[in-house]
Amino acid sequence: MKKLFKKYYTDLFPGKLLFVGIGTCAVLFLFSFFLPALSAVPYLCFLVFIVLVLLDFILLYSGKKQVFLRRNLPDRLSNGDENQLSIDLENFYSFGIHLGIIDEIPFQFQKRDLLFNSDLNAGGKKTISYTLRPTKRGEYIFGQVRLYVQSPLRLIMRRFNFENEVTIPVYPSFLQLRKYELMAISNRLNEMGIKKVRRIGQSMEFDQVKNYVQGDDYRRLNWKATARKGELMVNSYVDEKAQHVYAIIDKSRVMKMPFNGLSLLDYAINASLVLANVALVKDDKAGLITISEEIGSVVPADRRPVQMGKIMEVLYKEKTRYLETNIEALTLTIRKVLKQRSLLIYFSNFESMSALQRQLPFLKEMAKFHLLLIVFFENTELKAMSEDAATNVEGIYIKTIAAKFVYEKKLMVRELAKHGILSILTPPEKLTVNVVNRYLAIKAQQKI
Repeated sequence: MKKLFKKYYTDLFPGKLLFVGIGTCAVLFLFSFFLPALSAVPYLCFLVFIVLVLLDFILLYSGKKQVFLRRNLPDRLSNGDENQLSIDLENFYSFGIHLGIIDEIPFQFQKRDLLFNSDLNAGGKKTISYTLRPTKRGEYIFGQVRLYVQSPLRLIMRRFNFENEVTIPVYPSFLQLRKYELMAISNRLNEMGIKKVRRIGQSMEFDQVKNYVQGDDYRRLNWKATARKGELMVNSYVDEKAQHVYAIIDKSRVMKMPFNGLSLLDYAINASLVLANVALVKDDKAGLITISEEIGSVVPADRRPVQMGKIMEVLYKEKTRYLETNIEALTLTIRKVLKQRSLLIYFSNFESMSALQRQLPFLKEMAKFHLLLIVFFENTELKAMSEDAATNVEGIYIKTIAAKFVYEKKLMVRELAKHGILSILTPPEKLTVNVVNRYLAIKAQQKI
């Protein structure tokens, strides 16, 4: 008896029409009290109602195989991107059914209303697609999928439980990485907002002597080869290869600030991943250093096929720390690990000039031996406040203070330039495009 109760009762729930039927019977019983001639009608209606409920129960439990459901999850999710998920459904009942589907998605998404309603004909199939956008790296636990089925009578509904609990890791934005990789391979980065930079002079790395074709630079004509072959020949050059490009990520408390759900650290991680991949496509060597109150991870620059996997795994595990950056330890590590001139792209954030001044002596020391590019962030909310029209005295104060902070960020750019240090002041959402643009510009101008 206990097994039967567990099998049937715990998976049965009332439908909306069940309450309508109960309410109708109650009203008829009430009227029969005042009209004795109609006393048989409520009993007859109640009997019909009970028969219909039993018929609905039999319909829902008829057959050995009723419905099929499969949730399609990727092996991993991409942080900060819309990830596509889907649920496949198939109806084995001999009649059309109404479905209610609840997917127990991880608590990190904070969605309590992910309910899908659908109708499915007899023998029909359907796929329901939806997207999820994670904003933190780590492990996400998906629970079961609850499927509630109603027959055409819709008096009761039966619950089916599908899929076991599964854990899916959320990695740095590999969807964004693939998008930029395809554009870089096909030389279509301009479609992503990457500017085409006019090359100054020419690369010093000789490639080959080839036949002249229309559009080749006539200044590269090789007159000796032309005389030997009796046709125009030109020297071909390629970008200098195997230059070292390091992304240095500050993971101290200044990178905890959120924008559109993502922390500044996650924006920096996603941009570093794309930068490393573009550098490898351009035949340079990509490396990584993370820093907080102590040195975190160090991935020496390389261009072997496994390099992107190493960088991805390191970035997946990085978390924000809550102490101040030990810039001195970073300087010593760079002197120890980096044996040749490299491009150092340092992702950090400075909210005041005094914060920059504390690190400036060490930044100048790094810039003596390497090409240093500092990347820090605009506070877009303060910038919006400084541009809004003030309507009262309080608004004037707020606008003035916001404008002061915005102006101080611009002063930081000038201060860095005064000491020969390159910089990018960027909104978080444009970080990847701006960093890749600057890397390609530096490479085209042969500054490394």
